[in-house]
Amino acid sequence: MSKKNDNPADPFKKALAEATRVMANDPEMGVSYSVDPPGMNNDGLRLPQISRRLTRDEVLLARGTADGYALRRRHHDAKTFNRYAPQGQMARDLYEAMEHARCEAVGARTMPGTAGNIDARIDVEAGRKGYEQVHDRSDVPLSVAAGYLIRQLATGRDLPAGAEKAASLWRSFFKDQAGETLEGLQDALADQAGFARLSRRVIEDLGYGDQLGDDPDAEDPDEETDAEEDGEDGQDPEESGGDEDSSEEEDADASQSQEQTQEAAQADLSSDDSAQSEAEDETEMPEGEAPSEPPPPPAVSDADPGYKVYEQRNDEEIRAEELAEPAELERLRAYLDQQLDPIKGAVGRLANKLQRRLQAKQNRSWEFDMEEGILDAGRLARVVVSPTTPLSFKVERDTEFRDTVVTLLLDNSGSMRGRPISIAAICADILSQTLERCDVKTEVLGFTTRAWKGGQAREAWLNAGRPKHPGRLNDLRHIIYKGADAPWRRARPNLGLMMKEGLLKENIDGEALEWAYRRLSGRPEARKILMVISDGAPVDDSTLSVNPANYLEKHLRDVIAMIERRRQVELIAIGIGHDVTRYYSRAVTITDAEQLAGAMTEQLAGLFDSDPRKRARTLGMRKAG
Repeated sequence: MSKKNDNPADPFKKALAEATRVMANDPEMGVSYSVDPPGMNNDGLRLPQISRRLTRDEVLLARGTADGYALRRRHHDAKTFNRYAPQGQMARDLYEAMEHARCEAVGARTMPGTAGNIDARIDVEAGRKGYEQVHDRSDVPLSVAAGYLIRQLATGRDLPAGAEKAASLWRSFFKDQAGETLEGLQDALADQAGFARLSRRVIEDLGYGDQLGDDPDAEDPDEETDAEEDGEDGQDPEESGGDEDSSEEEDADASQSQEQTQEAAQADLSSDDSAQSEAEDETEMPEGEAPSEPPPPPAVSDADPGYKVYEQRNDEEIRAEELAEPAELERLRAYLDQQLDPIKGAVGRLANKLQRRLQAKQNRSWEFDMEEGILDAGRLARVVVSPTTPLSFKVERDTEFRDTVVTLLLDNSGSMRGRPISIAAICADILSQTLERCDVKTEVLGFTTRAWKGGQAREAWLNAGRPKHPGRLNDLRHIIYKGADAPWRRARPNLGLMMKEGLLKENIDGEALEWAYRRLSGRPEARKILMVISDGAPVDDSTLSVNPANYLEKHLRDVIAMIERRRQVELIAIGIGHDVTRYYSRAVTITDAEQLAGAMTEQLAGLFDSDPRKRARTLGMRKAG
C-alpha cells in the first residue's frame, strides 16, 4: 500500500532510467531529472523533470530525450569526434548537429521504437522555438536545419510539423550545395570516422570550409609510407625470391637510380632558370622556414582573415568572480548600489514597463465570434434581445513568442570610468532580473585589455626586434559577469566588479564583438539578441602606434558586417556620447549616461514588437528595402 505523499511519477522515472541504461549499454550511468536544461556528461544524463500529473507531453519528451542521449552514448566515440571536429563555431555547430542525427538514425535501425520517441521530442522542441510560424531562413539556425535534414535522409521518416517547416526553408539550399556529397550518406552512417569525413565535405560545400582547420587524415599516408619503407629495409634476405631475382632487382634499382639522378640534374637546371620568378611570387616567410612547411594556422577572425594578432597566449576569458575575492565583490556591489540609489527607482519603473510589454506578448489571447469553442458569456445579452442571433463562442490562442536569449556586451574601457560604467552596470543588473522574470535568458559580458599601452604581447614584440605590421599588440581581457544559464541572484555581486579600481583600460571592440557573437550563436534558443553599449571607437595605443590608423576600426566594421550578413543574431548598439550609427545599422546615440536606462529598455522592447514598421521606428531605423 503506497503512502499518501508518494509521487505517482516515481515508478515511471525509475523504469525509464533502467531502460536508458540498457539502451546506452552502460549499467553504471547516472540518470537524474531536473528543471534545468537536459544534458549529458561523463557522469550521466539529466532528463526533463516529470511532475506528479504525469502528462502525456511530459512522458513523450522525457522518453525522446532519454533515447536520444542513450543512443549517442552507445554509438558515439569522443576521440573520433574530436579528431575531425572543425575549429570555427558555425562549422562545429553543423558538425555536432549532423553527428547527433547520425547516432539517432543508427539507433533507429536496430531499435525502431526509439524513432517515434525522438520524433515526439523534436516536435515539442520545435513547438517551443516557434518553428511552425517561421517564414524566413534567418529565423532558423543553419545547424538546426542540418540536423533535421540529415536525420530525415538517414531514417526516411517524415519530420514533425514544426521541424518540417524549419527544414523546408533550407532544403533547396542543402540540395543545391551538398546534394552530390550526401548521396553517400547511407553507406557512411555505421562508420563514425567515415561519416565525420562526409560531414566535413558537406560543411565545405555549404561555404564554411575556411572554418574546418587542418585535415586530420593528411598525415596518415606519410606514416603508412614510412612503415612500408621500414619493412622493406628490415626484410630478411632469406625471404627474397633468390639470387637471380635479387641481381635483376639490383640492376633495375641501379638503372632507376641513374635515371633519377639525371632527372634531378635537369630539375636543378630548370629550377635555376625559374628561381627569380618564383621568388617574386612567394610571400615573405619568417627566417628559418622553408616553403614546404605546413600551411599557416587558421585566421584569428572569421570576419577578416587578414586581421593579425601578434600573440594570443596571454589573452584571457575569465569569470568576474575570479578577478576578486567574494568579500571584495560584496563591498564593490554595495558601493555600486549606494552610488546609484537616486536613479534605481527610475530604472526600475522602465524595467517594469518592459516586463509588462513582454508578458503581454507571452500571455494567451482569445479569438471571438467563432462557431465552436467556449461559450462567450459576455455576448449572451445579444441572444436575449434577439433570440434568432446564433450563440457566440471563443477559442484560446497561443502566442507566437519564441524562446529568446539576450547578451549585453559592455565596454569596460577607461573612458567609461565614473558615471557611465556605474549606470551601465546597474542597467544590466536590473534588466537581467526583469528579463529572467519573463523567461528570457540574459548574458552580461565585458571587454577591456589586461594592460595600458600593450602588455606582455608588446614586450615579446620588442624582444623580437620590432617586426613590421605585428597586428593587435595588447593582451585581451574578456569578462563573463553573468552566463546565460546562471540565475540572476548568483551573478548579482559580480557586476560590482566594474567599480574595481584599475580594471578599466583600453578597448578592442572588434574581437570582443566576435567573441560575444560566437558565444551567442552556439546557444540553443530560437532567437538571439546582442546589445553593445560603448562610448567610443576601438582604441589601443600599442596597436595603433605600429599599424595603420584605422586597423582596429576596420576590423570592427568587418565583424559587424559579418554578423548582419549571417543574420543569426540581431545586433543593436547604444553609443554614450559617441555616434555609433556609423558602425551599426541598428543603433542609437545618447548624449548623457543618465539616458541609458531609457534607451536600453526602449531598444529591447522595440525588438519584441511584432509589427516590423513599428519596430523600425522604435529602433530609429529605416525599413530595409
